[in-house]
Amino acid sequence: MNAVNVEAGDTLHGAPEREQGDEMQSLRDALVMMVDDEPLNIEVTQVHLEEAGYTRFVSTDDPLQALELIAARRPDVLLLDLMMPGMSGFEILERMAATNVLQDVPTIVLTSSTDPRTKLKALELGATDFLAKPVDSSELVLRLRNTLAAKAYRDRLANYDLLTALPNRHTFMGKLGWALSHAVRYGHKGAVLHVGLDDFKKINEALGPSLGDAMLQQIARRLEQCVRLTDTVGRLDIHRQQPTLSRISGDEFTILLPEVRAGEDAGLAAERVLAQIAEPIHLLEHEVRVTCSIGITVIPDDADEADTVLRNAGTAMHYAKACGKNAARFYSSELNARALQKFGLETQLRRALEREELMLYYQPKVHIASGRIVGAEALVRWQHPERGLVMPGDFVLLAEETGLITPLGEYVLRAACRQSAQWRAAGYEVPRISVNVSSHQFRQSAIVAVMESALRDAGSRVEDLTLELTEGTLMENTDQNVQTLQRLKAIGAKLSMDDFGTGYSSLSYLSRLPLDEIKIDRSFVMQVVNPGDRCAIITAIIAMAHSLELSVVAEGIETEAQLAFLAANGCDEYQGYLKSKPIPADDFASRFLAVDNVA
Repeated sequence: MNAVNVEAGDTLHGAPEREQGDEMQSLRDALVMMVDDEPLNIEVTQVHLEEAGYTRFVSTDDPLQALELIAARRPDVLLLDLMMPGMSGFEILERMAATNVLQDVPTIVLTSSTDPRTKLKALELGATDFLAKPVDSSELVLRLRNTLAAKAYRDRLANYDLLTALPNRHTFMGKLGWALSHAVRYGHKGAVLHVGLDDFKKINEALGPSLGDAMLQQIARRLEQCVRLTDTVGRLDIHRQQPTLSRISGDEFTILLPEVRAGEDAGLAAERVLAQIAEPIHLLEHEVRVTCSIGITVIPDDADEADTVLRNAGTAMHYAKACGKNAARFYSSELNARALQKFGLETQLRRALEREELMLYYQPKVHIASGRIVGAEALVRWQHPERGLVMPGDFVLLAEETGLITPLGEYVLRAACRQSAQWRAAGYEVPRISVNVSSHQFRQSAIVAVMESALRDAGSRVEDLTLELTEGTLMENTDQNVQTLQRLKAIGAKLSMDDFGTGYSSLSYLSRLPLDEIKIDRSFVMQVVNPGDRCAIITAIIAMAHSLELSVVAEGIETEAQLAFLAANGCDEYQGYLKSKPIPADDFASRFLAVDNVA
């Protein structure tokens, strides 16, 4: 088991894909080194080991040469005499412990001393085991086998992913470094494919961690098949190396193609991966379909350092996700510039939350029958010190990708509560303020406590607040969602389902949710051009909602014809540019919060 000396592209002894029957042979393939100042001891020990099948043996009877030899050969196990002239075994152990590449070499100490303090000192310096001199041959073979088996297990933990049995990030980076130097030396190309599963977190939450793990194992086996097929991508004759598949994080894998004829060949390999992953996966009674996004970088053209190569491939993978997922994209310098810009924007957004550069605009919600203002939706804007007013489309998605959506959502909630309290203190009849809650926020068990804290700190009333959640958010994890909604209702919150009609909610599903209103997505309203137009979807939504005693709000109303259609079909409220675009709080108060204008 010469895991330290293995050449790139070889199979590590003791690797997970080895059959159990081959393990003993892999142990006997290990490199054993012996340091003893008595040549006769070395000769006898070598004979015993060769009889047991350990044929790879190196030794020295000069302790002064021992460290140099250990560093050069990197043995799988070291047999070390303690009492030697010139340099004792204790000194060798101490120097090995101070050298990164040598401190993990398993060392069996050979000593005639029975003094407990001698053994304790050797253990403190890093010794693994002891053998008493004169050495019994059967005990030597047994101790050696146990030491090598322990090393094999340790190396497996260090170099392989336990769930999928694939090489891990550490092993991948070592192979990538070798492939880079090989490509530079021989003047050929290679490629790295960074494979990220699309929406795996949602699937994992829906199925549970056990089935999620089972799915990752099936994905790994499919990727292994792709890698075997990909062996035909490159046909170079220079010390040909095999492709390597690794799992580098939870739902992300890498495929290293050490040799390709041209960068385009990596694209063919990526197409094969996309097709394989898209096939349905069967997990107990579930049939699951998952896609992946792939980033491709060519080595050494795009980069000649391992960390940069992996970063470039990851950048291309995230770009593939941003382009709609289930696709592959090649890395380019433009993508890197975009990634740096995104990173800079993320940093600025974090600072914006700290410096309170975010502000809320408000769009009125109008009662159709009376024309009175009954609510206001709070919409976040970023007053950037250099770019001016930044719209949410330019930073909300970034906040979701980076995890900033939760503090951003809490910021908006608290700001809305403060504004409601300020309007009430100024003597206005305060409309309900609607605040959008992201799926990330809603999944947090603390959402109720956060809302109560925001209301308490601002001195505002829960009856002045409405929480809006998208249909897509509420359709995930139904049972858990119902419990969270019921807790929110228990403290008096009004609940609204936003973007209704885009997620195909059923009547039975809606009846389980303790909602107060639904908002018809603007994509349906845009179909209305004339008051006499028939839009069956809208009329059906209104009828269904009223049968469940829910009020209906139509979004994106821009024309009188659309408003007339909604009024004719019994829609309760609307919001849109027909009444007003979102405006700052002071403008909203001066225009819409007159006593006779608010319901």
